[in-house]
Amino acid sequence: MVYLELTDVSKIYGEKVLFDRVSLQVAKNTKVALVAKNGTGKSTLLRVAAGIDLPEGLGSGMYVHKDARMAYLPQEPDFGENATVMDAVFNSDNEMVRAVRDYEEALSHTDKPNRLANALGRMDELQAWDIEARIKEVLFKLNIERFDQKVSTLSGGQRKRVALAKLIIDEPDLIIMDEPTNHLDLDMIEWLEEWLQSTNLTLLMVTHDRYFLERVCNRIIELDGGEIFHYTGNYSDFLEKKGTREETSAAELDKDKKRMKKELEWVRRMPSGRGTKAKSRIKDFNDLKSKVGGHRGDDELTIEIKGQRLGGKILEAHNIGKAYGERTLVKGFSYKFQKGERAGIVGKNGAGKSTLLHMLTKELEPDTGKVVHGVNTHFGYYTQDGINLDKDKRVIEVIREIAEFIPLEKGLKLTARGLLNRFMFPDKQQQVYVSQLSGGERRRLYLLTILMKNPNFLILDEPTNDLDIMTLNILEDFLMDFPGCVLIVSHDRFFLDKICQHLFIFEEDGNLRDWNGLYTEYREVRKEELSAEKAVRVEKAANAPAAAPKPKSDAPEEHVSQETRKAIRRIEGKLKKLEESKAKINKVFLDPTGLNPDKIADLGRELNELNEQIEEKEMEWMELVG
Repeated sequence: MVYLELTDVSKIYGEKVLFDRVSLQVAKNTKVALVAKNGTGKSTLLRVAAGIDLPEGLGSGMYVHKDARMAYLPQEPDFGENATVMDAVFNSDNEMVRAVRDYEEALSHTDKPNRLANALGRMDELQAWDIEARIKEVLFKLNIERFDQKVSTLSGGQRKRVALAKLIIDEPDLIIMDEPTNHLDLDMIEWLEEWLQSTNLTLLMVTHDRYFLERVCNRIIELDGGEIFHYTGNYSDFLEKKGTREETSAAELDKDKKRMKKELEWVRRMPSGRGTKAKSRIKDFNDLKSKVGGHRGDDELTIEIKGQRLGGKILEAHNIGKAYGERTLVKGFSYKFQKGERAGIVGKNGAGKSTLLHMLTKELEPDTGKVVHGVNTHFGYYTQDGINLDKDKRVIEVIREIAEFIPLEKGLKLTARGLLNRFMFPDKQQQVYVSQLSGGERRRLYLLTILMKNPNFLILDEPTNDLDIMTLNILEDFLMDFPGCVLIVSHDRFFLDKICQHLFIFEEDGNLRDWNGLYTEYREVRKEELSAEKAVRVEKAANAPAAAPKPKSDAPEEHVSQETRKAIRRIEGKLKKLEESKAKINKVFLDPTGLNPDKIADLGRELNELNEQIEEKEMEWMELVG
């Protein structure tokens, strides 16, 4: 069964053709990824598929199956100025979600007892009592805690997580997602990956996360040169089949080049008098020239910038720490970087990764310890907040403001224009204004401005966001050959595994674990550690004296002290009593016969207070079990 179909759709901006007469189908229960170079129209094609942008071209069309409820996750979600997190999450056409929304609103309007009674009846009719807990669970998993906060006050990453939570809670049949893993930390990405793997939903998405492509998708569509190429299978299948296609294309290109050479010889010796046959040959030659000249190989982005020499002392951290109030972000971190090191920093959002970078670059003074820079250490610092390119300047002007020439290996020099060509900005695009570039193209240009300063110590804070897979491959090759040091903060597991020799991993209370090995190896070892810790707790519990029965609960995932365990049990006992009180009131509301308005209002206020107490105790329980 086809859930989504695009037929002969085109999109053109001025002289730039993003795609021309493209067609694709997404069948029920398939998980499809769209891959392409930056600036070729991936996000635009998704917007057309979601019905936000209209397709161009005669005979173009879009079809969505009548039984397929569709949801769209953009790169930059917009909920309006006044919407709260709860408003955004509950804005749904799902009956049960709307019922919970009405119930929550009724609880805050106890002066309208009939409204609360109706909301309770609707919840019972739809059997929607578990949906509220599920909504809060999803929000908690995505690190969204303040439900009354206005969405307009959130960061871009927080808005993305709110939009993702709404989508998951709404349970659509067909999901269209644009870079869903951007701004999510590694735990959230893995949780989302598992959720997508475990569901039978239909998915069309754009992502640069190659592990995501490998583990979630069963079909990949490539948009290349305005054409669509279809591949069945996951990312590794795609690489194999794409390689076969390009080998065939290369053989055809070689034939075209030989034919073009013969045509060129004929054109040059052609007499000045041009008959009909001659004009036809010239037209064929021009068409062939355009075909050969338009073919671009994936090896065009080559980087040969020469780094400055590093001294014996490069970058040293001596027992540095940083805290804000009672919260410790970094605790007693020490390390001495050696020549040629490639290290990664891993941690949850808000763990302190950027704080550590700011201390290492001396933009932030540590509370304890000190940071020492070598006299020959020259940093190139790529930050998420540093992409502040002048939108009114042309691409070539941005680069020339930094330097006209940059040094290469073996004493050679490269002009700004030549370097831009190597970064896949051809001569024509160098005259384009920055405001006309895609998000990925701007990041590529910003990265180029960092490299042009000829650093010998690169610090890259989330460099992979919005970059296409081809650019990532070339950037990875460059970083592996870079003669200086590299320190990377990234949520891209594939990127970390390919580049980093070891990792600094944020764990509890600002402690950093120095892990020698790959990120995926660390995750496997960490799972084994947690499993072993849980087994020890189970064994201790089995050997402990018999205790009074207590409510069933999930065992904490981390080792806890005896006092903490007692606190957890006390909270579980209180939660049980609160839930019993709530159930009694709900039972009364289900048959409000004989209740007067004042009594209903009193019970409504009591129920509201119980919900607040339950939420407070649940948060305390979550903090204790970690």
